[in-house]
Amino acid sequence: MKLIKEKQDSFFKEAKDKFGYKNVMSSPKILKVAVSVATGTMMKKDNKRNDFVSDRLAKITGQKPAVRGAKKSVASFKVRQGDPIGLLVILRGNRMQDFLEKLINIALPRTKDFRGINPNSVDNIGNITFGIKEHTIFPETSDEDIKDIFGMAITIETSAKSKEEAKEFLTHIGLPFKTNTQ
Repeated sequence: MKLIKEKQDSFFKEAKDKFGYKNVMSSPKILKVAVSVATGTMMKKDNKRNDFVSDRLAKITGQKPAVRGAKKSVASFKVRQGDPIGLLVILRGNRMQDFLEKLINIALPRTKDFRGINPNSVDNIGNITFGIKEHTIFPETSDEDIKDIFGMAITIETSAKSKEEAKEFLTHIGLPFKTNTQ
């Protein structure tokens, strides 16, 4: 089985005629992966749950998450500017490669009723964002803490220049997209 790095490098050979790449440096690469968990106002109320989410996210990604604050005050949600409302991890390099390997080969196949990622979630500048409803699909999470399940958003940023190029590249890497067979 090829690693993500090897698949990324082999994409140039496969798609150089289709997309008109002149050299290896012009083919798309994965720049970074952002994993975020929105905890809302729960972070102010329950420190144990906050520590639990932070600990789990650190185990899953291999990196300590950064606490993100609210950008604006919203009176109806009782949120002040700067209040902690989420956690964010930005992965690059080897940690990014390891996380993507785990996500594609282990976590997504373990997802209940998983039929693939919606291909429309790729944006026009070549990035993809999708959500995971349960963090328990990752092997680092223990099944004994089933009562505290949280979701996360994963953004994969690529250097692809178009939506079509990004879809082709992410499919080559192994990201499972939905097929339109009904």
